[in-house]
Amino acid sequence: MQKNYAIYEEALAEELIPAMGCTEPIAIAYCAAVCREQLGAEPEQIEIWVSRNIIKNVKSVVVPNTDHMKGIEVACAAGIVAAHSERQLEVLAYITAEEKVALKELAESGKIKIHVSEEPDIFYIRVFLAANGQNAEVTIRTDHTNVTSIKKNGATILSKPIVPEEEEAKSLWRIEDVLDAARHMPLDNVKHLLERQIEYNMAISKEGLDHDYGASIGKILLRRDPDSLRTRARASAAAGSDARMNGCELPVVITSGSGNQGITASVPVVIYAHALAASEEKLLRAVLLSDLITIYLKQGIGKLSAYCGAISAGCGSGAGIAYLHDCTDEQIEHAVENALAINSGIICDGAKSSCAAKIAMAVEGGLLGFDMAMAEHNFEGGDGIVQETADETIAAVGKIASQGMVETDKEIIDVMLGL
Repeated sequence: MQKNYAIYEEALAEELIPAMGCTEPIAIAYCAAVCREQLGAEPEQIEIWVSRNIIKNVKSVVVPNTDHMKGIEVACAAGIVAAHSERQLEVLAYITAEEKVALKELAESGKIKIHVSEEPDIFYIRVFLAANGQNAEVTIRTDHTNVTSIKKNGATILSKPIVPEEEEAKSLWRIEDVLDAARHMPLDNVKHLLERQIEYNMAISKEGLDHDYGASIGKILLRRDPDSLRTRARASAAAGSDARMNGCELPVVITSGSGNQGITASVPVVIYAHALAASEEKLLRAVLLSDLITIYLKQGIGKLSAYCGAISAGCGSGAGIAYLHDCTDEQIEHAVENALAINSGIICDGAKSSCAAKIAMAVEGGLLGFDMAMAEHNFEGGDGIVQETADETIAAVGKIASQGMVETDKEIIDVMLGL
């Protein structure tokens, strides 16, 4: 009897979506665009409430199509000026020269008032706009395009219940089933998603290697040892982040709400697949496995936390590379556990140039975890955070990141804001 892989197809359809620019400032722009369309006029009053994690991830990253400007004011102004909410996370993909001038003037006008949200949500954005006696208010919670409330002149137009993030899904995933899906599920319904991910993310990787963006981590790595496959995998992933974090206007396909994770989960796997002359199906299934492992790991951690999300994607890419080398399920599980033991604890201090360096380290952790599994020298249950099974280790990391690092996250943000 054919197994039902619908849960994985649905997850991939939801997660593997295009975005241009870092997803947190783009979420602000999207929220502002929805609000501007509801208001139906140029706003005279602009207020925005954001959670501290949104501040962390917007503070230091270039907002695309804004002539290299940064910050919440810029993201909000860009969404108001662009006002194409139907494009969602590609809301800033098409901005004219005139609109760039207008958004810069608005961002620097002092009209945009920023407030730190007192709501408990780690991911929270609320935009309020008013003009000519009219007003509109839009709220996003838990995810980048999850509009939970729209109000016009105080009247509720949309109200969605707030569902705890991934509450149901977490109980349904096991690494045994994820591996089975990667090996056996029909690709008909997901092939186009994986092919788009490969196309987009390899393109921005090439852009990062061909030009100077940010700290140019990818180019620096490649200069060290250009003939090493391992170095090329790390450098290519880092280069995609170099470009993305520093104003490149090419889109990426995200995973678990993050372009950096989408790049990390796919680019190293593609580099290895090409080097190994893998078939098209084997390449797609390796990327599929990497994506599913990344999504599974992030379910327990959450979209935003003090735990660097690239680590999860590095584990995913290590699993995908292990699959390309015809590893057994047991070896792949060990590769994931080993990588988690190596790199868990790298902090997230927001979106910025150094994300590329963390991606390089995450991919190295995934590769070292794979090397250990191939050599049959693995970390065992009881070695630090490593548990008896891969599923238990994944759950432990999720608990550490989502619960144990809450105070760490607060301190990181205070340091970033100079508090």
